Amino acid sequence: MNYFSSDFKLGILGGGQLGKMLLFDTRKFDIQTYVLDPSDEAPCKIACNQFFKGDLMDFDTVYNFGKQVDVLTFEIELVNLEALEKLENEGKKVYPSPKTLRLIQNKGVQKDFYTKHNIPTAPYTRFENLDALQLAVTSSEVELPFVWKCTEFGYDGNGVKVVRKASDLDLLPNVECIAETMIPFKNELAVIVCRNPSGEIKTYPVVEMEFHPEANQVEYVICPARIDEKVAEKARAIALNVSQQFNHVGLLAVEMFQTEDDDILVNEVAPRPHNSGHYSIEASYTSQFENHLRAILDLPLGNTDSKVAGIMVNLVGAEGHSGDVVYENIETILGWNGVTPHIYGKKQTRPFRKMGHVTIANENMAEARRIAEEVKNTIRVIT
Repeated sequence: MNYFSSDFKLGILGGGQLGKMLLFDTRKFDIQTYVLDPSDEAPCKIACNQFFKGDLMDFDTVYNFGKQVDVLTFEIELVNLEALEKLENEGKKVYPSPKTLRLIQNKGVQKDFYTKHNIPTAPYTRFENLDALQLAVTSSEVELPFVWKCTEFGYDGNGVKVVRKASDLDLLPNVECIAETMIPFKNELAVIVCRNPSGEIKTYPVVEMEFHPEANQVEYVICPARIDEKVAEKARAIALNVSQQFNHVGLLAVEMFQTEDDDILVNEVAPRPHNSGHYSIEASYTSQFENHLRAILDLPLGNTDSKVAGIMVNLVGAEGHSGDVVYENIETILGWNGVTPHIYGKKQTRPFRKMGHVTIANENMAEARRIAEEVKNTIRVIT
């Protein structure tokens, strides 16, 4: 099929920043793109060929959108699976497949998948609702402290809480959830795997993630991770195994814990471009977004190696600021070598909302980390 400068249409479910960054590469290759998103102010709207406003969880909306395109992909997991399954059964190419997404969309199902396939992960128990979990805590079937996760609709640190005492449960919603054993760990790591329908598969280098202590959001992504090479090899091997077990097409971001004993435990996965791969736009030979595009179109995958050390700093809304966004001191960081800001196009900021990121590319990792700290302390997302 001729994808370039042709009548071919790529459909993207979700019009957020991940889609917007993917559109940079569709425009580079002159590939027509249709985007569906519930918001009139979706970041993708300025860069796609056709924009459609609609509910991603509505069967008819997703189905009718999918009928208009040749290949369908998504930048958010919260989409109507039944519509995707019907489209696929009718011969539409949907990548990643709804079969894969069905195993990932619900975190309880995802954890069960790891257990079934002997993929190392933290011990856990599934609960139908918060009431059932509270009974288990009262009867000491679940020991404190533990990590509570809602099984659906969590994002950007929402839907994950550390429960240290029984009264912490009073603040949580009464939804299906899992209670996960707290694991002492040295590092939170991630590996992005790309795979096309022909079976070609590649991994990006292991990255290290530093989290905001309150928001439970990634503040820094560091590539390559500052870990022993044997640990890195183990992480990439486990990520490859996870990818093959899910049989996905496109990108799969595998988030992991490195324990005190240097074991690797899989935390969760995302079947799409991911925050942990944003550094690749400036620091890699082929960005994660271009490789997602190559993968879903069954084109040869690009080189996943890094050209230089890369660190990504997330730009999130400052506490106490809600309203029209202002990027304070962005002119300052634009004057620094190797520093590239990405603004997502969200007009309204609120505390901890992801509004953009900054990549620092440098041959010296220590220098890149120092500059990243300066960036974090200089730029503010305010109103």
